[in-house]
Amino acid sequence: MNKPMNKTMMHELMLAAGLLAIFVAPVHGAAYPERPVRVVVPFAAGGPADFVARLIGQKLSETWKQPVVIDNRGGAGGNLGTVLAAQAQGDGYTLLLTTSVFISNPSLYKKTGYDPFKDFAPITLTAVSATAVSRHPSYGAVNTMKDLVQQSKAAPVSYASPGIGTAGHLAAELFRNITGANVQQVPYKGAGPAMTGLLSGEVRLGFTAVPPVIVLSKSGKLVPIAVTSSKRLDVLPNVPTVAESYPGFEVDNMYGLLVPKATPAALVRKINADTLAALKTPDLRQRFAQDAFEMRGNSPEEFTQYLRSEFTKWAKVIKDSGAQVD
Repeated sequence: MNKPMNKTMMHELMLAAGLLAIFVAPVHGAAYPERPVRVVVPFAAGGPADFVARLIGQKLSETWKQPVVIDNRGGAGGNLGTVLAAQAQGDGYTLLLTTSVFISNPSLYKKTGYDPFKDFAPITLTAVSATAVSRHPSYGAVNTMKDLVQQSKAAPVSYASPGIGTAGHLAAELFRNITGANVQQVPYKGAGPAMTGLLSGEVRLGFTAVPPVIVLSKSGKLVPIAVTSSKRLDVLPNVPTVAESYPGFEVDNMYGLLVPKATPAALVRKINADTLAALKTPDLRQRFAQDAFEMRGNSPEEFTQYLRSEFTKWAKVIKDSGAQVD
């Protein structure tokens, strides 16, 4: 006949169950992901952020043995997709791959619908890219950044950018603040339309992404003047940096990976580790380098510090420029 369970036996049983839960939990966590993972890109397909997301997503899919689905949600300068990611469940199955607009939009827009620090947990800075300053071949009066400053002070110079708050816009505003150049933005709805406007001669100057400039400069359809990185790019070795004319100038467009704030720290660490491993693969590094992306990769803490520093930097530039979107 079984003896009735006393308090001591009940306590020991509960303790054993607790210990079992502790040891079983990591096994369950190690199985992540157990279903497809979504990466929200708050821009249309075909742009630089989409390119980065798809390359990294493919590597993570190979590691995780699960599909990584790229979900392009463009609109409101990146705000719509970012809010969508912020509102997702913090279970590791929704990630955000975004750009510098993530930290510049809160200073540009009266209301973005998200807080970059309260609503997200940073994973890692995956890569950065420069902006190319280039001109239409018909605009022969400008061949250097100092030419641009001189010409703009004689008469305003309009430039094409992929949109308000993009890396091209911010680079131009910082350049204006430093040099006093009278450059005026013509914001297009994305990188493709901005390049179309520049190629057609609708706007004679552009602050745009580097990859299309590499191809178009070879055919003589565009003339690159400078790049905004701290050093010359291997893909455009004869094109000087802006800093060569104006020391200290540097603008990088960041491509960062984040998750909703409620995501458990253990999952943040795992996604970070797996992403860093993906970034180290030779084929991915080569593919990024071909399109002038500089691969990075850092810890969540380092990425947080980077975001705060960039937020402060661009908040001042935007305030000084007077730029704002209702």
